[in-house]
Amino acid sequence: MSRPTEEQLQQALAQVIDPELRRPITELGMVDSVSADDDGVVSLRVLLTIQGCPLRDTITSDATAALGALDGVTRVDVELSVMTPEQRQELKDRLRGPGGERGIPFSKPGNLTKVFAVTSGKGGVGKSSVTVNLACALAAKGLRVGIVDADVHGFSVPGLMGITQSPTRVDEMILPPVAHGVKVISIGMFVQGNTPVAWRGPMLHRALEQFLSEVYFGDLDVLFLDLPPGTGDIAISVSQLLPDAEVLVVTTPQAAAAEVAERSGSVSTQTGQRVVGVVENMSWFDAPGGERLEVFGSGGGETLSRRLTETLGYPVPLLGSLPLEISLREGGDAGLPVVLGHPESTVARELLKVAERLTARPRGLAGLSLGVTPRG
Repeated sequence: MSRPTEEQLQQALAQVIDPELRRPITELGMVDSVSADDDGVVSLRVLLTIQGCPLRDTITSDATAALGALDGVTRVDVELSVMTPEQRQELKDRLRGPGGERGIPFSKPGNLTKVFAVTSGKGGVGKSSVTVNLACALAAKGLRVGIVDADVHGFSVPGLMGITQSPTRVDEMILPPVAHGVKVISIGMFVQGNTPVAWRGPMLHRALEQFLSEVYFGDLDVLFLDLPPGTGDIAISVSQLLPDAEVLVVTTPQAAAAEVAERSGSVSTQTGQRVVGVVENMSWFDAPGGERLEVFGSGGGETLSRRLTETLGYPVPLLGSLPLEISLREGGDAGLPVVLGHPESTVARELLKVAERLTARPRGLAGLSLGVTPRG
């Protein structure tokens, strides 16, 4: 049996995806050399972005599996090395363009990423759980999705996603951890244990700005921002940094919660953002005997939808009502969102419907230059 050719080796490695950058290692300049001898032994030298890369074992095993599947390969030897400063600069140029262009990519003209700022009037309504489940639902459908945990004081997204890994820093560029196909960044990844973050407005704004400008998310279809409850500093910063972000308001059926959530949505009259819809969480509980219990009352989501429609002057639909289910809480505790862990559950099916409604609207190309000119 003949040994594989150089082209075959490269084609196999093109199927190996860097877990953080989500692109083939062959495109990222990480394959320093690869060859096969007459005995079928493949020697591969991979260049990691930094010393002690947390995902080095994943890259090694994926490359070994890809090369080992080729006819004629008897063994795969992988050597790991580290990029030089010049090679890291070349990598950054590939990702961000020559010179490592800075700024917030999601606010630039022509960017087609849908940005949803998930907010609520008060805490404890399940806003973060809704955020991570919607993100995972869309990622499971093949979309490229990211989450910015903008609730700096009450961050919870890493735990809900089961993330214990720290971000990887390549010079000034930060690579976010990936869980369930979703790229995630949170201040919780930069503090020790359960240390509280006691910051005031300017620090909160700077943290959000750094997340959006220094974290490399790549080309995303959808970006979710999990905002803190209310209409404080972060909500104002989001409107300044991402003026085209659409607001998704989460409430419970309780009249008091819906009333407070109305303020969180109607602040868009001052920021100029659009409220895309309302999600009502904890709408009912199915008792073991088959009785449906409305633990927190009823009608809050519909009332909020109607009031926001009247206040804002355009339709703000109720996108979905989510039942109170143990599986949702268990999934959050385990770091496995319910849409992945129990997709057959009622709450998961309702969350999937909300995700579909969010992305059903086509991204507009109005006002964008397509870079074409008529022939003379």
